[in-house]
Amino acid sequence: MNPAVLRFEDVWKTYYMGNRRKKQTGPRVDAIRGISFSISRGELVLIVGPSGSGKSTLLQILGGLDHCSQGKIWMEEAEITHASTQELSRIRNARIGFVFQRFNLLPGISALDNVALPMLYAGKNRTERRKRATELLDMVGLSDRTHHRPNQLSGGQQQRVAIARALANDPLFLLADEPTGNLDTKSGEEILALFSKLNEMGKTVIMVTHDLELLPLAHRVLYMRDGVIEAQEGTSDGNPS
Repeated sequence: MNPAVLRFEDVWKTYYMGNRRKKQTGPRVDAIRGISFSISRGELVLIVGPSGSGKSTLLQILGGLDHCSQGKIWMEEAEITHASTQELSRIRNARIGFVFQRFNLLPGISALDNVALPMLYAGKNRTERRKRATELLDMVGLSDRTHHRPNQLSGGQQQRVAIARALANDPLFLLADEPTGNLDTKSGEEILALFSKLNEMGKTVIMVTHDLELLPLAHRVLYMRDGVIEAQEGTSDGNPS
């Protein structure tokens, strides 16, 4: 059995719609309600659901961008439930590779420098950064676009740069938020093929989407509605879900 890279135990996220200076005042909104699941190394997992299902809130917590209100969260063997803001920042840079719908590339620098940026924050030297960034751009099929800026690239090419950037620090898992949402059909299919290739190479992928056409891509699908996981399809490590 592959070890879990991420595990949620009875996780809640609660908001109060009153005065922001006074916690727990006003109407209570439970965006996530008692979610428990684990994701094993090497899985490709889809989290799907309609608008308002809690996907975006779950994405924020998965990515270490927000704390849960209740419950426990582990990343591998370390509990990170109460990690400080600084600790979460370090975890995001070192252990999570983000891929966004809108690419989020810096417009004023080249593809090479965009990919190298997370390594700069990780303290790697310039030679190492440029070498790995070049290798990653080659891996995603953009060896001839290393010095192009984002506005000189197509949407599909920009998303390839974003995926290369997400891999820069060899993260524990990739977290993708609607990664084909801004792409035409052909470019979207190419990006999904790239995610499949990365998964076949052993990279754990968690993809949050509303697009049910992506279902055949996944080992396992978690269906969200009204802040809970109401169903699962597929298996983890060969065990029934």
